[in-house]
Amino acid sequence: MPRPVLLVIAHGSRDPRHAATVHALVRRVRALRPGVRVETGFLDFNIPSVSGVLESLAAEGVRDVVALPLLLTRAFHAKSDIPAVLSEAPARLRIRQAEVLGPSPLLTAALERRLYEAGLSPADKSSTGVVLASAGSTDPEAIAVIAEIAREWRRTGWCAVRPAFASASLPRTEDAVRELRALGCERVAVAPYVLAPGFLPDRIARGAAEADVVADVLGASPEVARVLLQRYDAARTPALTAIGA
Repeated sequence: MPRPVLLVIAHGSRDPRHAATVHALVRRVRALRPGVRVETGFLDFNIPSVSGVLESLAAEGVRDVVALPLLLTRAFHAKSDIPAVLSEAPARLRIRQAEVLGPSPLLTAALERRLYEAGLSPADKSSTGVVLASAGSTDPEAIAVIAEIAREWRRTGWCAVRPAFASASLPRTEDAVRELRALGCERVAVAPYVLAPGFLPDRIARGAAEADVVADVLGASPEVARVLLQRYDAARTPALTAIGA
């Protein structure tokens, strides 16, 4: 029996760096699991659209699809937008919506590796405060998840870890940087908890102007690709309720 097609659903952006990063990540996923067909669809701004990909798959005779939200938290897009799009898919498709990527120890490992790539070393942890800078959300569940990731990450040896948000929630990145300075951390680093470049990641970067170290976005890191495949494998199990026929 053929494996379900993995449909990676990205938000989309007017910023061309967003789609380029998504496609690079999908290429890495394909390299890790060559036996799985991986397609990409965007909710907005970019093509192909999610609905367009689903129509094409159905026309080809594909039966099973795992729809994987390329999202770090379970907020509005995962709870509303994506289910709405999937509910309008061709009836012949059997679609399972996988869980969002976060939280995951692999994502925390990716954050840490990005900080080391930006110039820190493991020996710097105890004297470095980290701003965990996410896009932000009006969803209380998503905000609580970011705060919990910060608390858990702090326990691995950092001087302190503070969450910050580029939109919808407070504090902003620059405020968290100043808070860590006031706390007495020897240096302050900003770790963007975002997948791809774009408008909000650029806002995070501007807010990080007073930090000592600013890491890159998670991007097409191997850890993110592995999380995608973990979510895909979990969604393939019969225990998940399918959307559609």
